[in-house]
Amino acid sequence: MCIIHPLASVQSNNIGENTMIWQYAIILNGAKIGKNCNINCHTFIENDVIIGDEVTIKAGVYLWDGVRLGNKVFIGPNVSFTNDKYPRSKQYPSQFQITSIEEGVSIGAAAIIMGGITIGAYAMIAAGALVNKSVPGRALMMGSPAIIKGWMNEDGTKMRQTGDNTFEDKYGNTWFFKNNQLVPA
Repeated sequence: MCIIHPLASVQSNNIGENTMIWQYAIILNGAKIGKNCNINCHTFIENDVIIGDEVTIKAGVYLWDGVRLGNKVFIGPNVSFTNDKYPRSKQYPSQFQITSIEEGVSIGAAAIIMGGITIGAYAMIAAGALVNKSVPGRALMMGSPAIIKGWMNEDGTKMRQTGDNTFEDKYGNTWFFKNNQLVPA
């Protein structure tokens, strides 16, 4: 059973067990939300949104049609998503952009995530970053536009750089950057 604050407006029946939905959250009928999630106050979730298990969505986040969040994703306060490459008032695309946020991603406060991209597993997006292209898994992204500033362990700690394109995870394993992604040696 999920727990819904009496001041939330929840139209969806597709919400997993032990999910908490706080006051002033609005969730439309078609939204799918996994188990053990925490949906903070002042959030809006449109119809064509899929949210995995154990996801945290902080206050002031609006998830528009086409947003897909994997398991264990953290969305910080006031993160902005887009889903229409050429927005105009009262003119809608035949299909909204799909934005995929893979497992274990953390997105810092007030980051902007452009539509139609994928953020790879365990990546970390810094507060205030503007992400306008797909992000490889485990990348630490900072700036506007965001660029890679390092590589992350699954627990959110930064890998240690050991050479020009080599990194060491917290277990002492070596990784290297190849074909625009970080791969184990």
